[in-house]
Amino acid sequence: MLTVDFSRFPLAPGDRVLDLGCGAGRHAFECYRRGARVVALDRNAEEIREVAKWFAAMEEAGEAPAGATATAMEGDALALPFPDESFDVVIISEVMEHIHDDKGVLAEMVRVLKPGGRIAITVPRYGPEKVCWTLSDAYHEVEGGHIRIYKADQLLARIREAGLKPYGTHHAHALHSPYWWLKCAFGVDNDKALPVRAYHKLLVWDIMKKPLATRVAEQALNPLIGKSFVAYATKPHLPPVDAA
Repeated sequence: MLTVDFSRFPLAPGDRVLDLGCGAGRHAFECYRRGARVVALDRNAEEIREVAKWFAAMEEAGEAPAGATATAMEGDALALPFPDESFDVVIISEVMEHIHDDKGVLAEMVRVLKPGGRIAITVPRYGPEKVCWTLSDAYHEVEGGHIRIYKADQLLARIREAGLKPYGTHHAHALHSPYWWLKCAFGVDNDKALPVRAYHKLLVWDIMKKPLATRVAEQALNPLIGKSFVAYATKPHLPPVDAA
């Protein structure tokens, strides 16, 4: 289940991509399949080991084209172990709402991104996320949980302050918002509640089968209750220096 829309965020074979806070690796895997040279980085060592296993399995199965590479590594988003201007593309999906120093993370992403490079940032959308916070303290008051809710204009302002130029936004995963509302209403750790189990089955069916009816429904509902807000931006080229 991808949050970044690659029709709005195109990759070229050979692009060097950083998936920052990669988690289980869903965006990193897609970039690898598209021929990129991918680095998946996360602070969670266990998840990085799993991502590395999946990269190896994908290579063995021939899922990535010739020239594509994939590396999984543990690291700190506030102190990226890469030189300046190392990447053509940076993706950070559902991460910034967890980090106290979000300006610091943005600064590091801009540092390692090449001029003319592209960034995709996704965060929980304000409205659906606010419902979850209202229904359940346990949803966000956990170690490593969400510490803020971004409004769209607030995130875009942060992006501009970091020196990036936004060029597009959209919402995603409308069908997932009611699921999380149910989880918060019945208890975030209560997977046995009938409404939660029934809706989860619907989501699994939707992800596996991709029926037209749910695709159309989600596209119609995304502007209203899309669970994620997605922003795309570029790093401007610096103006030429006048030698005189």
